Amino acid sequence: MDPNKVDEDKMNDDGEIASVMGFSGFGKKARTFDLEAIFEQTRRTAIERSQQVLEERQMDDQMEQEGESSRSVKSSLLALKDKAAAETSRKQSESSSDSGSDSDSDSELIGPPLPPQLTDQDDDELGPLTRASGSTAHSDEDDDDDGEAQDDDDDNPVKKIPDTHEITLQHGTKTVSALALDPSGARLVTGGYDYDVRFWDFAGMDQAVQAFRSLQPCECHQITSLQYSNTGDVILVVSGNAQAKVLDRDGFNVMECVKGDQYIVDMAKTKGHTAMLNNGCWHPKIKEEFMTCSNDGTVRTWDLSSGKKHKSVFKPRSFQGKKVVPTCCTYSRDGKLIAAGCQDGTIQIWDRNLSVHTKFHCRQAHIPGSDTSCIAFSYDGVTLASRGGDDTLKLWDIRNFKKPVNVATGLNNYFTMTDCCFSPDDRLLVTGTSVKKDGGNGKLAFFDRASFQKVYEIEVTNASVVRCLWHPKLNQIMVGTSNGLAKVYYDPVKSHRGAKLCVVKSQRKERQAETLTQDYIITPHALPMFREARQRSTRKQLEKDRLDPKKSNKPEPPVSGPGRGGRVAAHGGTLSSFIVKNIALDKTDDSNPRQAILRHAKEASDNPYWVAPAYKQTQPVPLFAEESEDDEEAEKEPEWKKRKI
Repeated sequence: MDPNKVDEDKMNDDGEIASVMGFSGFGKKARTFDLEAIFEQTRRTAIERSQQVLEERQMDDQMEQEGESSRSVKSSLLALKDKAAAETSRKQSESSSDSGSDSDSDSELIGPPLPPQLTDQDDDELGPLTRASGSTAHSDEDDDDDGEAQDDDDDNPVKKIPDTHEITLQHGTKTVSALALDPSGARLVTGGYDYDVRFWDFAGMDQAVQAFRSLQPCECHQITSLQYSNTGDVILVVSGNAQAKVLDRDGFNVMECVKGDQYIVDMAKTKGHTAMLNNGCWHPKIKEEFMTCSNDGTVRTWDLSSGKKHKSVFKPRSFQGKKVVPTCCTYSRDGKLIAAGCQDGTIQIWDRNLSVHTKFHCRQAHIPGSDTSCIAFSYDGVTLASRGGDDTLKLWDIRNFKKPVNVATGLNNYFTMTDCCFSPDDRLLVTGTSVKKDGGNGKLAFFDRASFQKVYEIEVTNASVVRCLWHPKLNQIMVGTSNGLAKVYYDPVKSHRGAKLCVVKSQRKERQAETLTQDYIITPHALPMFREARQRSTRKQLEKDRLDPKKSNKPEPPVSGPGRGGRVAAHGGTLSSFIVKNIALDKTDDSNPRQAILRHAKEASDNPYWVAPAYKQTQPVPLFAEESEDDEEAEKEPEWKKRKI
């Protein structure tokens, strides 16, 4: 058989298979590799690389001892690197030629591609030796200085505070008592004593920094707390009334908690709060659960899907077992603990699943009678910070909850919602201070968590600092003040997005077309030239009114007695007015009703129509006895004779 014909038939078969399968290359010989040779070549290259590292280190030692210039050393190092690279490429080409395939051309081979050439860039990924060589190769004086500066920045948490720039958001004229930032950091929500909740979108604002929406979700109640859920799709609104609300991202109502029965003594038997709310927050892990605390002496958890009744009730109690009012509440970072600060100065912590007895209880955390304005867990979950109404900031370890770890005093607090929070790296503690009117500037104080010394402070404005929030993702600090301002502190280098998005946008100029459309006259007769001149004296106006037939008409006298002339209740639309207007008649003989009835007696006897014909067949004939003379005399006798007889 002819071999050329066999090859031709085979090629035809391959073409048919290629058309069916969608790819070609059948019948070609696969490339083969000698793995042992490749591994051996890699091992040799690694050994040579390590030897080169040792030589470089020796050269560095000689440079330090002999004081040679850095340029000559670098040139020698580059020469060694070029020599090693040339040697490596030569050996690689030899090994590739030894372990090549038996086919005529590489383009006709199929199989896995050849391993990449072992160049200097690939040598850096061989192992820890190459990483060490890379670190030693850059050990000049400039890099040492940069490394020391970087270490100083890492060791000093104060340098991580983003306070080089700030923007001011004008919420209103009254206290900004609530701040909330969604988890992504794109939208800020502020609430205040003026009942307003304003929405600020960093990506949509320009340098004018105007809120894109303002609403009053709780009517005439002050906003005390706002917080986004952990997914950022809904907002918890806590105000001065007894019912918390949940809004979506655009401010529309999603759920409203039910109000409890205030006449029930046991607060666990009611479905909701019966007094004004003080605080509220979302569960950090469960997106449908949130918590509120109220002046009715309870802390309640709720489910977003069922707002008709609370999930569980926690009742803080004093040492004598009496009811105390919780002023603030929060979840632990893992969501397993619920903590509440109370008016009697105690901090009480429950297990989320056990609402009867407290798990941790500190009875003298703050001075009794002072409202604990905020409690916050650290990111490690074992440290608790409390901001008291006794002008203190305390740090607690819940594992040893009898006495505080550190205490800072002299921090004025005039508001029941003054915040304290931890920095994103958990090394600083931040809180605001209050001032009286014209009594100085409110400050944002930063305390080192380890030493609890004030390491930094920011003078915000000439009013009290009420709310503060340090977003871990943006690395920006939000502050709410008592004069209606919300400030955002950021650093162009250390911060991300957030306020940086709106400050770079120039204020949008008003278009010429828009200005022209505002000058169009829609109602030309409202122009001043068409208005009547205002009369300087009333005499001329009275003369004109006297000539007007409608204005000069004599007023009608008041209606006296029942309907006369159809004027009774002519303006009404009730049934009684309709009856009076249509049926009432002018009766002149209403003063003597007997005569009015007897007037129709003769006609009724002559022409009976209603009652008499109905009883005509059965009515007996009336028989009346006639009076005799004896009866008349008997009537004339005196009364005492009649009795005697």
